[in-house]
Amino acid sequence: MALDIRSRLISAACVPRDAADALLVGRVWLPDRNGPVVVRIDGDDLLDLSGIAPTTSELFDHPHVARAIRDARRLPRVGSLQQALGNSHREGEPQSPRLLAPCDLQAIKAAGVTFVASMLERVIEEQACGDPARAEAVRRRIAGVVGENLRSVRPGSDEAARVKDVLMSEGLWSQYLEVGIGPDAEIFTKAQPMSAVGTGADVGIHRNSTWNNPEPEIVLAVNARGEAVGAALGNDVNLRDFEGRSALLLGKAKDNNASCAIGPFVRLFDDAFTIDTVRGADLALTVEGSDGFRLAGSSSIRQISRDPLDLVGQAIGANHQYPDGFVLFLGTMFAPTQDRHAPGLGFTHEVGDLVTIATPSLGALVNRVEYADAIAPWTFGASALMRNLAARGLLTPRRAVP
Repeated sequence: MALDIRSRLISAACVPRDAADALLVGRVWLPDRNGPVVVRIDGDDLLDLSGIAPTTSELFDHPHVARAIRDARRLPRVGSLQQALGNSHREGEPQSPRLLAPCDLQAIKAAGVTFVASMLERVIEEQACGDPARAEAVRRRIAGVVGENLRSVRPGSDEAARVKDVLMSEGLWSQYLEVGIGPDAEIFTKAQPMSAVGTGADVGIHRNSTWNNPEPEIVLAVNARGEAVGAALGNDVNLRDFEGRSALLLGKAKDNNASCAIGPFVRLFDDAFTIDTVRGADLALTVEGSDGFRLAGSSSIRQISRDPLDLVGQAIGANHQYPDGFVLFLGTMFAPTQDRHAPGLGFTHEVGDLVTIATPSLGALVNRVEYADAIAPWTFGASALMRNLAARGLLTPRRAVP
């Protein structure tokens, strides 16, 4: 029996536990404006932030963004959080507001292989050539050589170099180990600006994939100056069989229609929510299928092998700039191995799965799985946004800020 996502789109379940103290920024589609509006979430009120900035890209570039939002008075109310949240699914009423991903013009980047557990699973995918039936045998062989010893290895250290020598002598060295414990992090483009979906929306898997999974992650919002200004939840939907066949298929494994979900909001950093909160966060993941299957897992940022701000520094700097800012998936330690269909075949999604990613400080991101080619095509990109903002009189020179 098909699962009903509407019962999961309840504001009390989707906002942070301390929502009354949280500074939450989101985007909502308003049919009467035929486009998106940047909003502050204040209780059940969606408050229009267009007077400060028409895009989250520009908003996050404000040198005192949290103060500017808190000091703003008489922000226009444009809707109800619960009504927009409850309408943010494919059966929603098209003439009513719905939530969107909280990023817009920012590049959507991701750090890969940042946890030992997921790093080893990437090596397994590669060694098994994308065949889930071979994965368990490869998993046992690698565990017999390295065990848990990689958890204490600092990437780029002399110890990491020695581990590399051992693994190479055993014929187990991999490109994934290179970026997992070597000096340079893997930073790749997950999706295009404006293409991420928000909470409630369907997430897409390729119809030809038979081995795929969700990846529960924290996503940092970073401005053009390279400053992390807040965080959200993210699902980096991944096709393990495609990437396992060849790392050169990473783009096809990662970037499909609706294969990137971010939300429900960006929580801005302030005295109550800091980068240390992110460093100590535990993410819970549940996958519920209409076949009765249930998978539960977790990912602890405390076990990340590279500090979140180090990953930001590897993404932006003298060699690479992002004038519209970027959002950065931090990676996951969660790599599901629980068998779903037959012993030894591990986990893969089925259409209709409900995926919930949650942590107390950021709330919950809820999505339903569908084939990417069955989801409405992405059509509202950067040029459409610019035309919409121009029609609303919001394309003006950047305001001077103190």
